[in-house]
Amino acid sequence: QVQLVESGGGLVQAGGSLRLSCAASGRTFSGYTMAWFRQAPGKEREFVAAINWSGIITNYADSVKGRFTISRDNAKNTVYLQMDSLKPEDTAVYYCAGDRTRSTLSMARMSGDSYLELRGQGTLVTVSS
Repeated sequence: QVQLVESGGGLVQAGGSLRLSCAASGRTFSGYTMAWFRQAPGKEREFVAAINWSGIITNYADSVKGRFTISRDNAKNTVYLQMDSLKPEDTAVYYCAGDRTRSTLSMARMSGDSYLELRGQGTLVTVSS
């Protein structure tokens, strides 16, 4: 059983940066496509970014393209989300998720992470204006 634990959230001013981490424990997650979703107050959970098992293929939501970068280190069982040029509308709880059967494109088309194999508990990111 693989468990995901997110970290790195916090309060940052608009224009600032944060790096989120998602550590997997239990067994290797190298065969998993990994993704980040987020849920803002009063809104539904939405896709942010995904990365395939090798780290070569990535997909991003249009709202974060050019500002966020997803990466992974399979040796450390960790996936990252580097967030730059943050905006107040990026304020949300960010969730890490993974699945062995879905592609990055498939995850990008999902409205939430409910049907994914692995799901984390989330980390709060607050961007002040």
